[in-house]
Amino acid sequence: MENRNTQTVIRQNNINILENLDGGGELAEKRLNTLLMINAEIADEKALYVSEREKFESEMMKNPLSSEKAFSYLGLLLGTFPPAAIFTKFFIENGSLRNDEFWIIGVLAIVNLISAVVGFFSGKLIGKMVRETEKISWWRMLVLLPFIGMLWGIMSGGAGGIIIFIIGALFGAYFGAIVGSIALPIFTIFHRLLKKGDFIERNQFLPIALGITFVICGLILGL
Repeated sequence: MENRNTQTVIRQNNINILENLDGGGELAEKRLNTLLMINAEIADEKALYVSEREKFESEMMKNPLSSEKAFSYLGLLLGTFPPAAIFTKFFIENGSLRNDEFWIIGVLAIVNLISAVVGFFSGKLIGKMVRETEKISWWRMLVLLPFIGMLWGIMSGGAGGIIIFIIGALFGAYFGAIVGSIALPIFTIFHRLLKKGDFIERNQFLPIALGITFVICGLILGL
């Protein structure tokens, strides 16, 4: 009888030991996965910087903008001012509106607003795409950028122009593709030269982005 009890206790102890070992194994696996994630994040961060000096300069920025934010703000500018320049030229060439035609201003304002909003939010996606193209050689980057810019312009301009039905969407996409294919390569050249890691200083971004935007507006207006 005592022998049976002893065997039962031994078996129970063995089961407890196995359970503890299994629990410890799960904990070790979780810790290993966490460590691998941390190492992957550190490796991704190091890949953003060419050198420790560049990382230091990035950390010393007063108002850094990531690629996603920079291209989102650029999309906001391009989605706002060039379409507004086209509408302004339309009014200049066609003279003043009659009292029963002022609704056109409201429609065009909605078109402009949609283009700006889509340009801003799609800029996050474009920023990720450009960040990858900046890792390849200069000539390959310059070949790809006009097509990425065309895609961006089609999304923004087409979305705004859809308010004026199919013709408006086609015209908006066509115009947006032209603007995007010009503006994106020019801006990205400066962005690649000036960025530190994945960031560019805001006081460097603004004059470049505004300069490109308003030059395009000037070309549209024929100034």
